[in-house]
Amino acid sequence: MDSIDIFLYVAEVLIIIGAVLAIVMPLIKSIGDPGSLIKTGAAVVALAVVFFVMYSIADNEVIPRFAADPFNLTPGLSQFVGGALLTTYALFFVALLGIVFTEINKAIK
Repeated sequence: MDSIDIFLYVAEVLIIIGAVLAIVMPLIKSIGDPGSLIKTGAAVVALAVVFFVMYSIADNEVIPRFAADPFNLTPGLSQFVGGALLTTYALFFVALLGIVFTEINKAIK
């Protein structure tokens, strides 16, 4: 059982290292080309706008069973989770439409 715990901790450390490197390395590379940061910033802002639109659409209703002790779900958390799910669905459908559009465009050319 101890080796499982050790490998879980190693996996957590590796995930943290990977996440930090995924954020830091593109920033280091973009120092040579600051114009690329504008595109990245625009993409992050667009993603934030989509999330906040979906967050405002999401319902904050909590069923009494989930508001009880084991879950302790609050209306704010319920709305956040709903917003995250709606954002995921919206981005999935945008990606799907992009794929369909690309394939139709290729077929026409």
